Amino acid sequence: MAVDGLDTRILRLLIERPRTSVREYARLLGVARGTVQARIDRMERDRVITATGPVLSPAALGHPVLAFVHVEVTQGHLDEVGDALAAVPEIVEAFSITGGGDLLTRVVARDAGHLEDVIQRLIRLPGVVRTRTEIALRERVPHRLLPLVEAVGRGEEAT
Repeated sequence: MAVDGLDTRILRLLIERPRTSVREYARLLGVARGTVQARIDRMERDRVITATGPVLSPAALGHPVLAFVHVEVTQGHLDEVGDALAAVPEIVEAFSITGGGDLLTRVVARDAGHLEDVIQRLIRLPGVVRTRTEIALRERVPHRLLPLVEAVGRGEEAT
């Protein structure tokens, strides 16, 4: 789905001012409220917009340790292991990957000991061969999409 200039401006407002009403977005953009609502509805239908809830901080929820755990899986057991990972609350994301390992998980923990407990739980899952863990020290670029949205809106290729 192509994102045009108005879509880009709407997405910028949604990112920068998520608690603002559609009426206020329309006023700021100088377009009809119905136009803004129709654009948002279309972008939701096309899965450009995939969520509207709050962004939560695991650290503020008592889980300041962030680690990336690579999980190597016995052939033929990827789906079962993926389902088992979904049952571990400290795993906030998991992806099938190429390269070293089969799955990459983003894990949060209260402290190093808790992280070890989570990793031990993963190792005991049927189908898990081994894990490799990398602990994040500091976030250098927070999760963001606005620069990509703006580049797509201008018709630029990402470099």
